[in-house]
Amino acid sequence: MARGVAGITLPAPMAARFLPPTVIAAVCLLPLWGLWLAAGPPMEEGFMLVFPERVLEGDLPNRDFLHLYGPGGLWVLAAVYAVLGVSLGVQRAVGFLQHLGLAFGTYALLRPWGPWVAGGGGAIAALIVITPSGLSALAWIGGVAFALWFLNSGLLAVEAEPGSTRRNRLLAAAGLLAGAALLYRLDLVLAVGLPGLVLLAGLDRSGRIRLLAWSAIGSSPYLIHLVTAGPSNVIRGMVIEPVFELRGGRKLPLPPSWDDYDGFLQRAGLLDEPPWPFWSPRGPVQLNLWLLGILLATALLLWMGVVCLRRGDRRLLAIAALATGLLPQAMQRADSTHLAWVSCVTFAVLPAALVELRRHWSGRVRPPSVPRALAALAVPLVATLVLLPDFTWRAYADSVGQTFGHRRNADVMSHKGREFRYARPDAVDAVNAMLPRVEEISQPGDRLFVGPGDLALTPYSEAFLYYLLPHLPPATRYIEMDPGVANAEDSGLADELAAADVVILSSIRDDWNEPNDSLERGSEEPNRVLEEQFCLVESYGDGLFGRGLYELYRRC
Repeated sequence: MARGVAGITLPAPMAARFLPPTVIAAVCLLPLWGLWLAAGPPMEEGFMLVFPERVLEGDLPNRDFLHLYGPGGLWVLAAVYAVLGVSLGVQRAVGFLQHLGLAFGTYALLRPWGPWVAGGGGAIAALIVITPSGLSALAWIGGVAFALWFLNSGLLAVEAEPGSTRRNRLLAAAGLLAGAALLYRLDLVLAVGLPGLVLLAGLDRSGRIRLLAWSAIGSSPYLIHLVTAGPSNVIRGMVIEPVFELRGGRKLPLPPSWDDYDGFLQRAGLLDEPPWPFWSPRGPVQLNLWLLGILLATALLLWMGVVCLRRGDRRLLAIAALATGLLPQAMQRADSTHLAWVSCVTFAVLPAALVELRRHWSGRVRPPSVPRALAALAVPLVATLVLLPDFTWRAYADSVGQTFGHRRNADVMSHKGREFRYARPDAVDAVNAMLPRVEEISQPGDRLFVGPGDLALTPYSEAFLYYLLPHLPPATRYIEMDPGVANAEDSGLADELAAADVVILSSIRDDWNEPNDSLERGSEEPNRVLEEQFCLVESYGDGLFGRGLYELYRRC
């Protein structure tokens, strides 16, 4: 038997117990091999390979390299790398576990609405979230997964008998999970704090103290980070740079444009769109509908959460609070990846609100029948299929197809046992030809600098090159490059370049064009340092603006 909403007891026959989680597992597993062989985002997956390895070498995030998020994800990956070795496969395995944690965290939160709502919600979460950034072990996915499990443990604690051993254990788990979420992404503070307030309101004084105390313990490793990396470095790296310096170069218009994509990488994706047999709105229109759907779904969740609270059930309001706390991620940059990172929760829990809406209209509180549960699930499923297919069903179907050998479009860059998967054959050929030459002109311990073709504009970085050349430590803290940060007048980029021994520049993103500050030229000093102190060794591939796709330099 399973405990239901408002204390109702729900039957749990074998099919209802095992089929829904099996469906979630199947949705996660079907695209797994396709995603395993697919190209990853060069900068984002690149720095999730490089940063933890730098941690193993003794470097600290915020002090020794730019890192805009919490250190938790890097610490976990560093520990895994220490045991299993640094490799693309190990990193992607951790990324897949994060996706599983998010999908099954959604399932756990929705179980009181019955197995079908819970299973369907977990499947929706997996379908939406698993394709945008592939299997990269990005901190957002891990942080949201921890936030979901924090909320589930906290709600179970609220329902448990006050003062009982079970409640105390659940409160400890909730606090530690809340701390873990914040260690992954400090900007999840709203997604943890808002539902946390709902939980605190449902606890007695002793329970509140325990939850707050365990949350403090869970996030206490930040004290270690502050001491080791330095308070000024941490505040600058996790607050000033991402919130104040970076935002102008990364934000996109709200609402999104209706006639064209605002995001550069979104437009680049048009070059390799998978086929889709059904009519659908144009892609930019889908982004607008997607954002509107997130806002409407969040509003419905909040309304029905308040309705449920009035009859003594705070679960839906707590879930709605979490969904509300995720909204800033969608509002700051409304491209398909950020919208997916929010709607994977909002759309997945929407069926629970629809079940409660029908109860509110009918005036009867009873468990949803299977047909009604399926009808509630059909709303987000059909809406995404009809109105938002390009970034949900279409992308998911393409990954499943790649699992079975269709449209595989990634080639392998490899060097001394390390591999990275990239979608452009010309880039793969160029890098594979360049890496042996890098070995010839360098010695272990020489410092490597990787940057764009024009160092006055720093919208992106081929960060994976540091991973493929681990014997050459980074010469710069800007392994990840961002506009308004790496190219700022006081960034120190020119001085770091001047101390480098080997330089690789790539023009592959030099046509970056977004309606934000990323087009504003920064300091010209790094370009002068390159011209005065470095000589071109060789150019590889045909790039933009008369440059090679990749250009290799060494100190003259």
